[in-house]
Amino acid sequence: MAGEVADGEAEDGAEEPAAEPSATPTPTPSAAVAPAPAVAMAAPAAFTQCAICHSVEPGKSGIGPSLAGVVGRRSGSVAGFSYSPAMREAGLTWNEATLQRYLGDPAGVVPGTTMALPGIPAADRSAIIAYLKTK
Repeated sequence: MAGEVADGEAEDGAEEPAAEPSATPTPTPSAAVAPAPAVAMAAPAAFTQCAICHSVEPGKSGIGPSLAGVVGRRSGSVAGFSYSPAMREAGLTWNEATLQRYLGDPAGVVPGTTMALPGIPAADRSAIIAYLKTK
């Protein structure tokens, strides 16, 4: 048909040059990206009062149980550690909210706990919990 231009031809009848492939490949979109694991961090100064009784090394308990992996763990559940009956029966899962409450008032949250600490100020609790999330 008159006036129509065939694919690959310019209006004057000459062929247009084919597009050249790019020298740099186009990145392939990836599937869902998994969140990065928490990065280990140095213990905050406030943790020194915890370290008197607790280790953050897996399987290494002291006067208190190891705090390695404490975030997400059930209270009273470190194998081989002799917990108070109150802590064994507390039925807590250590997450940010329960750790905030417990570290602020251990005896108020778990009456009968043997943890002697009277409570930690809120700013220090937040730093300690952020640290424990990396352990």
